[in-house]
Amino acid sequence: MAAIELDGVTKRFDDVTAVSDLSLTVEEGEVFGFLGPNGAGKSTTINLLLDFVRPTSGTVTVLGHDAREESVAVRERTGVLPEGFDVYDRLTGRAHVEFAVDSKESDADPDAVLERVGLADAADRKAGGYSKGMRQRLALAMALVGDPDLLILDEPSSGLDPAGAKEMREIVLSEAGRGTTVFFSSHILEQVESVCDRVGILRAGELVAVDSIDGLRAASDADATLRISVGAAVDDGLLAEIRGLAGVSSVDRDGDVLQVGCDSDAKTTVVTTLEDDGVPVEDFSTQETSLEDLFLSYTEAESAEESVDGDEKTAETDGETGSAEVSR
Repeated sequence: MAAIELDGVTKRFDDVTAVSDLSLTVEEGEVFGFLGPNGAGKSTTINLLLDFVRPTSGTVTVLGHDAREESVAVRERTGVLPEGFDVYDRLTGRAHVEFAVDSKESDADPDAVLERVGLADAADRKAGGYSKGMRQRLALAMALVGDPDLLILDEPSSGLDPAGAKEMREIVLSEAGRGTTVFFSSHILEQVESVCDRVGILRAGELVAVDSIDGLRAASDADATLRISVGAAVDDGLLAEIRGLAGVSSVDRDGDVLQVGCDSDAKTTVVTTLEDDGVPVEDFSTQETSLEDLFLSYTEAESAEESVDGDEKTAETDGETGSAEVSR
């Protein structure tokens, strides 16, 4: 059974279309990364899953339940780490988790949950004195209470240092290992790439790609980088010839190493061209397209007009925050 199913979902706010004809299936036990620029509709989609907003048209099914008609049943089996989580300043970390335990009618040990997210030593401190990263850990602790079947994480690594981000990845993988479905949005693409089975890319409210990272690479126009170690000088004329080959987008020379941006079909042609010109090829390797480059290849494919219109139409509604870590 699918954990999440959206079928033809559109959400309009007056004359603003935040999500347009979105159809998506996330399987049970899958770690699914949900990506998109600011204003793309990611937060609106998460709110639709949780019945915080309702679709203008289409259906949303979560864990076999209609998200609109059976929202209580959905929330009972779902742990949520919302973006911009705010704490109760006067309550301790333990009190926050105890509240989650009571709300979910769980028998979880609050101290064990806090230990799991690295907050055991701060359990009795008032959360108002927590750093941003500690607040994020506390929100995750509350989401984990009750061993949910579905975890929805909106920017889960926000505010975490590298060690905390690594622990977050380990928790996500641990949850997936026990069969939990994890659906998360993040702008830290290295984290997405390290844990996700598949990713979906949303642009201006429309789903433009859904696949594994390898599948996205195969389908994308983004080029891989071919690094070639040569045993002789490469003159400007030969560099120009390589730049002119079909499937080659760039050529850079750094000493005896050439870095060639090209598609898969052009690799053999590049190497053959060098050798036919008397330049010995000592070694070569391929650096695959990064998820960031893939992300940009899908999200920057829109025209300038679409980009302006999309920002104007969805930025205010979607209420998402940005980061310099991904060019948007």
